[in-house]
Amino acid sequence: MRLVLATRNEHKLREFRALLEPHELVPLPDDLSLPPETGATFEENARAKAEAACRATGEPAIADDSGIEAAALGSRPGVRSARYAGEGATDEENLAKLLAEVPDDGDRRVAYVCALAHAEPDAETRVFIERCEGELAREPRGEGGFGYDPAFVPTGSADGRTMAELSVAEKDAISHRGRAARAFLGWLGGRS
Repeated sequence: MRLVLATRNEHKLREFRALLEPHELVPLPDDLSLPPETGATFEENARAKAEAACRATGEPAIADDSGIEAAALGSRPGVRSARYAGEGATDEENLAKLLAEVPDDGDRRVAYVCALAHAEPDAETRVFIERCEGELAREPRGEGGFGYDPAFVPTGSADGRTMAELSVAEKDAISHRGRAARAFLGWLGGRS
């Protein structure tokens, strides 16, 4: 199946292409603008982007909205994860702000959340929401991944590696996006 991925994030495009094989993922056309992420939830933002891409292209589309929730911060940054340190902030700036705000001696539990929406012409939009629980490391480690991965230690990590220290296969097996992609694929397979 051919799917338009409603994102401008190259990291997400690469990750979802691997997660959703053998389906063909195509990038969002350059001339298409996505709606702003003004929703109060990951689901609202993912749904709006997938439906906008589907309407504009006439093709099935998927979109995700994902981020990190810190227990010590009342689940912030949440839907503002990509803009936590301000509009246009880099991954490093967002991560530095999170590390500065979560007390070293406080609750360091975090969770990644992914809402993956699938929209197609003349059909109800479906949304798959998955989580990956973990703990916030005190300092970034690792070269892989992106975003908050260098400080996210997944629950059950026997050796305490961050998401950025895991191999791509290890990360995909436990990540919020990996789980949402598998839920979507399971639903898609059940339709035929």
